[in-house]
Amino acid sequence: MTRKREKPILTAPLSSSEYEAAVDEFIRHKGVTRCPTACLVRTQASVPEADRTALEHYEASREQSRRSHIAAMARLLGVPVPPLNVC
Repeated sequence: MTRKREKPILTAPLSSSEYEAAVDEFIRHKGVTRCPTACLVRTQASVPEADRTALEHYEASREQSRRSHIAAMARLLGVPVPPLNVC
């Protein structure tokens, strides 16, 4: 089976403007609009109090769900589980 010859990613060092042009072309071609990790980490920007509160509630519910899942798995395996701390 023959494989289609692909263009090399980098052939020579790029100048700053060439690099920016290559990045812009990649973003346009691939449809990337933002860094996917940007949604995973708390932001350093000013966030409204209501949004901060909602995020804290979400994180607390995820933590409670995680702890419940761990306790259920431990019970299933017959491992003694200390009671869950409810705050």
